[in-house]
Amino acid sequence: MTVAAAFERLSRGWAALPANAQGALWVLLASAGFSAMATLVKVLGETLDSFQIAFFRCIVGLIVLLPLMLRAGPTILRTNRPLLHLGRAAAGMTAMFCGFYAFTHLPLATATAITFTKPLFMIVIAVLFLGEVVRWRRWSATIVGFCGVLIMLRPGAGTFEPAMLVSLVQALAIAVAVALVKSFPRSEPTFTILFYFAILSTLISLVPALMVWRDPTWTELGIAAAMGMLGVSSQAAVVRGYRIGEATAVAPFDYSRLLFAAVFGYVLFVEVPDLWTVAGAGVIIASTVYIARRESRLGASPKAGPAPH
Repeated sequence: MTVAAAFERLSRGWAALPANAQGALWVLLASAGFSAMATLVKVLGETLDSFQIAFFRCIVGLIVLLPLMLRAGPTILRTNRPLLHLGRAAAGMTAMFCGFYAFTHLPLATATAITFTKPLFMIVIAVLFLGEVVRWRRWSATIVGFCGVLIMLRPGAGTFEPAMLVSLVQALAIAVAVALVKSFPRSEPTFTILFYFAILSTLISLVPALMVWRDPTWTELGIAAAMGMLGVSSQAAVVRGYRIGEATAVAPFDYSRLLFAAVFGYVLFVEVPDLWTVAGAGVIIASTVYIARRESRLGASPKAGPAPH
């Protein structure tokens, strides 16, 4: 079989998959990419500040997207939602700064598990800012989920890491960013959303990066380039996944990030998650899965979506 014939057969097989299956595979691919990116962030964090690492992530992502932007022409940047793009970029950069700090100072599995509190924060956002009615079952699941956070944080146990609170802020910022992404009309092209985030996030990250700047080595630049390419490609994959499939069908596959993070952390940094982390992560995941299923039964569309990285 020739390469062209194999590719054509693969394309037909992909097209025959249900939309939810395609979306799930995109999210699974994005989860692996985000975990690999977090691993490179942790490597860079041994010598560079998180602000500078975030700037490298943004500038490399912008460079990667520039050829597509030039090919598409200036019309790709036409939008009626400039303030929405700005708000999304600000929330996304807050999440990125906090996330990179957490990945640098916490075990990969721990930092990743805390990000799964995003749906819990989104319940609160939906009530306070979107006017949604949340009944006692989802409130109960949300409270249980935050109890899972307390299990991981173990305040007063003498093992508390301030970086865990930073990781919680990351989850809150992700929830805000996702709510803003879901506010875009379906007519807003995916590339337009990506391009605006790349441009605005680069500008936002430049100032704090200059304040802590240290000239990187060629090795660090190479790692930063790989990190940026992983970030933008994974972001595109997760946006594609949520656009193709239903949120309730594809969202559970995002939890594979915890498995990827645990494997990378163990192999590269000899990190072994303790029982408290595993137990807390289990409680958080169980509560968020229940919330997603409950919303699905009620016919609501869960406010889930791509997380900025």
